[in-house]
Amino acid sequence: MRTTGLRPPTVSQLRAFLAVAEHLHFREAASAIGMSQPALSGAVAALEEILDITLVERTTRRVLLTPAGERLAGRARAVLDAVGELMEEAEAARAPFTGALRLGVIPTCAPYLLPTVLRLVRGTYPALDLAVTEDQTDPLLDGLLAGRLDVLLLAVPLGVPGLDELPLFDEDICLVTPADHPLAGRGDIPRDALRDLDLILLDQGHCLRDQALEICREAGRDGHSAATSAAGLATLVQLVAGGMGATLLPRTALDAETARSHDLATGRFAGPAPSRRIALVTRCVLDMPFDVPGRAGAAAEG
Repeated sequence: MRTTGLRPPTVSQLRAFLAVAEHLHFREAASAIGMSQPALSGAVAALEEILDITLVERTTRRVLLTPAGERLAGRARAVLDAVGELMEEAEAARAPFTGALRLGVIPTCAPYLLPTVLRLVRGTYPALDLAVTEDQTDPLLDGLLAGRLDVLLLAVPLGVPGLDELPLFDEDICLVTPADHPLAGRGDIPRDALRDLDLILLDQGHCLRDQALEICREAGRDGHSAATSAAGLATLVQLVAGGMGATLLPRTALDAETARSHDLATGRFAGPAPSRRIALVTRCVLDMPFDVPGRAGAAAEG
């Protein structure tokens, strides 16, 4: 029997052969799979020609499987089962909010937004398998571009080619001071007040630090140097409560962080208040044919 140079059989041919193997009757087999009897006979004959082997013995009284047909019927069933599983998996993948989703979140959003996100996922999309990674913006972007993450929740704009940004909401940036500070609790703080404050900021690498420095520059404050910084908002706020300075916090973090100490006060800036935009970020999906020059190489490199 030839084992090389054979074209592969089609799913239709395998279905026809398996129906004959199960019913041992061409008319019944054709009816079972919704084919005409001539089409079914032709499909089985074509399969025998492709495989260069006789699968079915046809007599005037009955249909029998050859020994090779007996063996290959089991293989055909396994192939068709696998095809069926593939189709079911594809159908499940097409359904919205199902399967695995790898979400990356920045630390200045994660503790305050994730409880709402997780309740939504569990209650509304129980078939969604959500995995969460918390990290700073640059490592999250690396993970998204490399395919390790599927979507990010962070502050924008990013200015990174190849990414889509879906804005969710804007939130004010507020001033947190010790409770006895002259600006404590005020709702009309001028931005230029930032020029004279001892500001404590997050460590380098946090996007909130960069946003705070930009707000300071807009207020006319050039540069920022301090011996004290913090790796997270919880520590940052406690440093303020201890009288070591003031800081800038996004609105979504205020209630959770300032409630930990009675020695803190929150102030609002006069309008227009400084703010940041939170968005979902995904990779751009390009609708291109696979034979576009350079695409195969790019896919291999990725």
